[in-house]
Amino acid sequence: MSRATIEEVAVAAGVSRSTVSRVVNGSDRVSPEALEAVRAAITRLNYVPNRAARSLASRQTHAIALVVPEDTTRFFGDPFFAAIVSGISARLGRSDYILNLLIASDDPGDKMTSFVRNGGVDGAIIVSHHTGDLYVERIASAVPVVFGGRPMTVRPTDYFVDTDNVLGGRHATEHLLGIGRRRIATVSGPRTMPAAVDRIDGFRQALAEAGLEPAGEYDGGFSEAGGAEAARRMLTSGAGLPDAIFVASDLMARGVMSVLRGAGVRIPEDIAIVGFDDSHVATSVDPALTTVRQPMFAQGQAMAGVLLELLAGGEPAHRTILPTDLVVRESA
Repeated sequence: MSRATIEEVAVAAGVSRSTVSRVVNGSDRVSPEALEAVRAAITRLNYVPNRAARSLASRQTHAIALVVPEDTTRFFGDPFFAAIVSGISARLGRSDYILNLLIASDDPGDKMTSFVRNGGVDGAIIVSHHTGDLYVERIASAVPVVFGGRPMTVRPTDYFVDTDNVLGGRHATEHLLGIGRRRIATVSGPRTMPAAVDRIDGFRQALAEAGLEPAGEYDGGFSEAGGAEAARRMLTSGAGLPDAIFVASDLMARGVMSVLRGAGVRIPEDIAIVGFDDSHVATSVDPALTTVRQPMFAQGQAMAGVLLELLAGGEPAHRTILPTDLVVRESA
């Protein structure tokens, strides 16, 4: 039997060739009626997309890069990335695209940039970017890009999916104020990352509205070891211990809690702690961590969805901001 063509599927479904292409590529820009008609025609005609032929004709690879400008230790040790990748994979599973993971590690970006610019992928999702990651601009000039998180400098042409980090930082701090804490410090991520900057902004806003100053601001690098080191600096600062800490990731909070417990500090009696993420780390520590939940899986899905729409010729929203929720447990 001869192989069914995309044109035959379009005729059988009563739609255009481009509509069939959007269905095959997993685009959301198809009406439910057209989607059902195309799927029925595909099943009836036993149509199988010829990826090799389409790639030669369109110069498409049907591959998407997830670019992570971090070292492998951070990538594989932080549950944030696992949730993001799971969300991206779930969304791509309904499309004809595969995911390529590109971790910067110690590479300054030249290898990844060359791979992308030489046609290795059709588009890219970039997460955990820093202000010094200049090669990100070269990737964005070569293929459609969606950023996971707000770029430090947002251009009108940028597409990004972010969590409301400012509001999350506010909610964490307002909760600590609401339980009577007044000397509140923060352990943040690196100031080269927009998410870290936004969470600090929310923290400062809540304190300012309460007429208070921060009891200390410490960079924990978004890692458990960095959180532990920040706690050690806090203990030896000579400024006196705070009575509460907003820690801008659950992983850093675990490091903070370990050092404080080792120094005889009781949580939450002496110091209340609120984290950020609501990853599995939050329920693995003792006491269980009060934290700001960000929808990491949904963020991954949304980033992949925006990029797929771009690749299908659509016009998705340039900015997608997802909400956060406070999850109260025993640490605060």
